[in-house]
Order: sequence, then structure tokens, then C-alpha cells
Amino acid sequence: MEALRLIWDDAFLRYDFGPRHPMSPLRLELAELLIRELGLLAHSDVAVTPSQPATDEILHQVHEPRYVEAVRAASGRPPVPDLAHGLGTEDVPVFPGMHDASAAIAGGSRAAALAVWSGQAEHAVNFAGGLHHAMPDRASGFCVYNDVALAIRALKGEGARRVAYVDVDVHHGDGVERIFWDDPEVLTISLHETGRVLFPGTGDASDIGGGAGAGSAVNVAFPPGTSDAGWLRAFHAVVPPLLRAFEPDALVTQHGCDSHVLDPLAHMALSIDAQRASYAALHDLAHEFAGGRWLALGGGGYEVVDVVPRAWAHLVAIAEHRPLDPAARVPDGWRLYVSERVGRPGASRFTDGRDGAYTPWSKGSDPADPVDRAVMATRRAVFPLHGLDPWFD
Repeated sequence: MEALRLIWDDAFLRYDFGPRHPMSPLRLELAELLIRELGLLAHSDVAVTPSQPATDEILHQVHEPRYVEAVRAASGRPPVPDLAHGLGTEDVPVFPGMHDASAAIAGGSRAAALAVWSGQAEHAVNFAGGLHHAMPDRASGFCVYNDVALAIRALKGEGARRVAYVDVDVHHGDGVERIFWDDPEVLTISLHETGRVLFPGTGDASDIGGGAGAGSAVNVAFPPGTSDAGWLRAFHAVVPPLLRAFEPDALVTQHGCDSHVLDPLAHMALSIDAQRASYAALHDLAHEFAGGRWLALGGGGYEVVDVVPRAWAHLVAIAEHRPLDPAARVPDGWRLYVSERVGRPGASRFTDGRDGAYTPWSKGSDPADPVDRAVMATRRAVFPLHGLDPWFD
């Protein structure tokens, strides 16, 4: 069995909304280059596999056929906007080859999920994936096809009874939540900056799923400015108890790193060290509650030099059980390339100098603290639906 299967394909770099768009393919290029420079892909138990683009039949498992046709029609030369399907907006400009690039990312995440479920790989990573805003009938928030939902559908189709999804992107994982809103077999947990100040404007603690799926949607909505200690405290107060109660067969995670203090599109204050700590925790939780079956996807992240490459290098290293020493130097060769490419070398070490310390929820909560209030709102809303006590579990 492979320790890690990494999905990488140069086709991912063609997911390109243009030079002024925040979601630059440069972030993928620099992340992949750093991961290679570190030697993380040179081990015999690590496989790097190109994408298998999703066919229309596969895309239809999540997206309406007329939407897939709309994406294809909008992807020509010249590309043609289709605002009714969210194509050609400021967030999702159309570009030639958009369907093919999007289908490559979607197919990559699906193939990664199948590799984990079949036992070919213990863990799998597609850091080009994590496009969690795409809806069944429209593009949204830089996302065309919802590769996350396709991966979860693939796991269920192969026999997974329960799939847990944990999303640590700074933006609410609204598309995945919407698709599985009333599905009791899929638990979606999103930890994000409150929608009162940030796109997409959703994800309140009271949003808990519907019908038979009541309690299967979980949202922790952080106040702006939340930093490492509060975020990690909330993560550990919510995620492990729910996974323990849900008992998933597989864990899918989304690792948007736009919660970092340097990210230009949000208002949180996390360090690379807190992000790394969450990756390590999710890896451990996959082994504890999901038989080790773990698919890790990328997501947002718009500080493309100092944050995204380091964050996803940590993710890949953790997924292959060779975690990086945070104090280690970023390779000089990579920094030289980056300096020539963008005019500055980027961070010199794999740490921001934080220690990842937090006070566990078991030590008590402070009703005057806005982060603690957010955590308690979530626990009150969903813990009883999983047989948990919101005050003590």
C-alpha cells in the first residue's frame, strides 16, 4: 500500500481566471515545486498520479446536466459568459478551456478518494482541489465544479456508509453543505469566519441540515481577528467529539489556508503553525475514527508566496508520515526561483514562530469571549442531535 498518493497534473495550472484574479495558478506551481524540492515525492511509498478528468456522467452525480453544458459552452475561444449559471462574474470569469481544467481537478479528487477507499493508498492529497463553493446548477466563489462533493459521492458509491467532511477554509463550505444538506450519512463540519463579514454570507451555527439530515451540517462561525489559540480551542471542542459520535468510514478534509493573518481576502489571524497543527490533528483523527482513510484537498489561499506553498508542503509531509520540522529552512533553491519569478524570496522557515498552544474546552468556557460564544452556539445547536452533552462532551 502507498503511504500517500498525490494527484498532480499540469492541467491544473490551466485553471486560470486571469492575471488580476486572486486565485492565481502560481500558488499551485510554487506549492508543487516546493514539495518536490523538499524530496517529499522521491520516496518509494509515495505515488504521484496524473488526473483522470471527470466525464459528463461523473459530473452529473453532483451537477445538473444543463449546467455542465453551460460550462462547456462558456469555455470556447472566445469564452462566452453565462451569468444565469454564475459564469462570467467577477468571481468566476470565463476562460478558454475552463471545462477541461475544471473536469481535471474534479476527476483528480474523485480518483484520490477511490484510491483511499480501495486500499491502494493510505492517504491521498489533491491540493488543487477543494472547490467547495460550486453549486449543482452554478459556479460560485472561484469554483466551477465541486470536486469535494464528487469525491464524497464516489466514496458512498463504493460502499462507505458514513463520510465525514471537515473544512478549515476561512470561507464557509456552502456548496458541499448544500449538496448533502439532508443526507444523514454525510457529516459536514465547516470552521470559517462569520458570514456576517465574509463571502458567502452563510454558515451560522443554526444551519444544521434538514429533514433526515438534521444535525449533519455543523458550522463554527468565528469572529474576525480570531487567532491561533482561540481557533485551535474551537476546533478541538467541536471536531473530535462529533467524529467520535458519527463514526465515519472515511474522512475528507479541505485545507484552504486563507485563514492566515497575511491573506488579503479575509480577516482572521492564524499562523502557519496553527494551520499545520490542524493538519496533524485531522491526520490523527482519520486514524482514530475512519480507519486511516483520509483524503485531503486544498482550497483557498491567496498569499501565494509566503503562505500557500508552506502550508501545503506541511499538509503533504504530514499525509506521508514525514512531517517537516517547523524550524527547518525553506530550501534556498526554491527561494531563488521564487525571487526570480515574483521579485521576492518568500519566508525562510516553515514556521511563523508560534507554538500552537491553546486551552482545552474541558478547562471551562468564558461567555464574554466571542470565540467561546461561537463554539457554544455550535455545540448547543448540534451536539444533542448526536447524543452529546453541549456542556461537557
